[in-house]
Amino acid sequence: MTIKKINNSVVVSDVECLDLDLTLDCGQAFRWERGEDGSYCGVAGGRFLKIRKENNNIIFENTDMEVFNAFWRHYFDLDRDYKAICDKLKEDELLSSTIDEYYGIRILNQEPWEALCSFVISQQNNIKRIKLIISRLCKAYGDDLGNGYYSFPSPQRLSQLSVSDFEALGLGYRAKYLEKLSKEVAGGNIDLQKIKALSLDDARKELLGIYGVGIKVANCALLFGFEFYSAFPVDVWMKRVMEYYPNGLPECFNGIEGIAQQYLFHWARNNLK
Repeated sequence: MTIKKINNSVVVSDVECLDLDLTLDCGQAFRWERGEDGSYCGVAGGRFLKIRKENNNIIFENTDMEVFNAFWRHYFDLDRDYKAICDKLKEDELLSSTIDEYYGIRILNQEPWEALCSFVISQQNNIKRIKLIISRLCKAYGDDLGNGYYSFPSPQRLSQLSVSDFEALGLGYRAKYLEKLSKEVAGGNIDLQKIKALSLDDARKELLGIYGVGIKVANCALLFGFEFYSAFPVDVWMKRVMEYYPNGLPECFNGIEGIAQQYLFHWARNNLK
């Protein structure tokens, strides 16, 4: 992997295993929109980014080397050896063909607060509607970053809202969950950074103690927002996938169950009726 600054962009060459469609539009993050040219625009960490692939280059537009190294490099997990991970996972027969077909899925390192809120909102929801609700939330209460893009609002900002304020955004029964979560985090009763430093089991237990957070939401937040790569979310698709593993997950998944899950989830959505 080589990194260089060209004009107002950072260009990263020879990145193993990073397909923008498979990574940014696979249900793990909800702030990215695909342009007609195949590029993506989105917001993470209070920063706007346009990203596109051109030949063997990933081009990070509207950013500089300092911001790239301080934020985007970790967000896209560019220093992790995904080729080695995929080679290990391909010891499993189902994943071997799946990775060959859908090579390029990465787990994004999202902020715990945004990830937890997003998956609370995701309950009994489809991706299109989740994106719409989060977009409304950010436009109403986030910081204006220009050109129609907004940051994800802080817990302090959202803690000032009532249940009816959240309902007005279309959250339905989830409004009461987000209202209480915002106040608990803003007030210090829930410390997300402390949870991130725990073991997986202890972190899961802490999240399950939060009003409105069940096992699926907890595992999604742990994988996509707290950097627990061994978390293994199970939804209706993954329940069907587990029928292919009657004796439990294979040994080659150990420690990277979440990455395996994301490949299997994508395979299930595209192949199981």
